[in-house]
Amino acid sequence: MTDRNIRVEPMAGLAVEDQEVEIVERKGLGHPDSICDGIAEHVSQALAREYLDRVGTVLHYNTDETQLVAGSAAPAFSGGETIAPIYLLIVGRATKEYEGTKIPTETIALRAAREYVDAHFPELEFGTDVVVDVELGEGSGDLQEVFGDEGRSVPMANDTSFGVGHAPLTETEEIVLNAERRLTGSYGSDHPELGQDIKVMGKREDDRIDVTVAAAMVDAYVDDMDDYRDAVDAVREFVADLASEYTDREVAVHVNTADSYEEGAIYLTTTGTSAEQGDDGSVGRGNRANGLITPNRSMSMEATSGKNPVNHIGKIYNLLSTDIAESVVAEVDGIREIRVRLLSQIGKPIDDPHVADAALVTEDGVDVADIEAEVAAVVDRELSDVTSITERVIDGELTTF
Repeated sequence: MTDRNIRVEPMAGLAVEDQEVEIVERKGLGHPDSICDGIAEHVSQALAREYLDRVGTVLHYNTDETQLVAGSAAPAFSGGETIAPIYLLIVGRATKEYEGTKIPTETIALRAAREYVDAHFPELEFGTDVVVDVELGEGSGDLQEVFGDEGRSVPMANDTSFGVGHAPLTETEEIVLNAERRLTGSYGSDHPELGQDIKVMGKREDDRIDVTVAAAMVDAYVDDMDDYRDAVDAVREFVADLASEYTDREVAVHVNTADSYEEGAIYLTTTGTSAEQGDDGSVGRGNRANGLITPNRSMSMEATSGKNPVNHIGKIYNLLSTDIAESVVAEVDGIREIRVRLLSQIGKPIDDPHVADAALVTEDGVDVADIEAEVAAVVDRELSDVTSITERVIDGELTTF
């Protein structure tokens, strides 16, 4: 063990699974906030890789202020049209020259944005359905000194800030997270009528779970109202079956509850996202680093997507704290729930936080003191390997929303 300031303590209050009411949300891949998160992070990864290729190190940049302005569309059964494009503005800072080497940061960002849209949104045509601008202010090569140099392998924290992670996920959290991921993934691949804008809200009251799904349908694959109702019913059935994999509790699934079939008011889109019709978006307004919005748990309000992965605590500590929490639960017996909080001090090494606090709810018959040393050892080990977070982010192994 090192002399890092690691604290292990009992958690105040009940484990989330023991609380009477639990609320969990996930904004899906095509939600306007998630579109901003996804593009900002893809641009971030592209810049980091380009810096490594061109100058051998990641330079100062951030792309975490990306904004989306909704367009407008006229959806119609069997296919409508886009009236005004979605507008996306990639905003941030980037180092454009380093030791005589010029880096075309705007071109890199535009290319990355196109790649992301093409890969994830088959109904969105880049340049017509969605228009992208880039405004990257000049980052300073002088700021490279805080990233680490040949004599210092661990970067210094860019800010005094904190990250929060927890494990394991509750049954409701598992249902909400995996419902969206599988609807967007395997289910969506076989059902082109389902768009990418899928929001899932889970509510548990005692032992009953209600899952409310808002699922954008794509008009080109829906011929009439009967087709639409069949598509909604199929989503409901899929989520209900999925929920049974994670819980034995009673589960009710509700899909597109704002629909009024009598009035013809339904969630039909041309592009598969509500960004086509009045819903704006911003980085950091949606899912936290673990992919969920969890009001029953402590959360950091930092945006994770788009921040540089070298020394930006708002990114690194949220991802690392989640990693630590999952590792502790996997390796140490007797834990029902853990919350990990990491606090930095600006200018201090990121592997040596101001405090690393692990709060535990233990199983019956297990005292925190019985497992304190084991927990602290895992926390210490993971902190010593903090720079692996940077590598995994750049390689696309870790998701930020």
